[in-house]
Amino acid sequence: MHKTKITQIGHIVEDFAEEFLLVLFGPEAPPELRDICVIHENVTKPENVLRKNATLKIGQNKYRILEVGSDANANYESLGHISVYFRETENNEILPGAILVEPKVFPILELGDEITIE
Repeated sequence: MHKTKITQIGHIVEDFAEEFLLVLFGPEAPPELRDICVIHENVTKPENVLRKNATLKIGQNKYRILEVGSDANANYESLGHISVYFRETENNEILPGAILVEPKVFPILELGDEITIE
């Protein structure tokens, strides 16, 4: 199991709720992206944790990972960065650094919330 903790929530993150998109980034997120990101700090080291049918838990919300982009694990391990789509995409095709999850429910986010993947 991988665990990380939310340390900052960009003030534009809520605007992405209607798009059912959440952008996660580690503490090294560039200043120009921080407003749109949820910044998190790893409690445990991620090693190939993003995989189909794994459980993603954000605060009290649980999701099943449906698809994993080809670069998602590498980006998450090196930068803490992934885009999480809480909606269906055309033919379930996603960007290389993204994951697709269900259900289609944008999470309620609070500082200090844990994010786990198992």
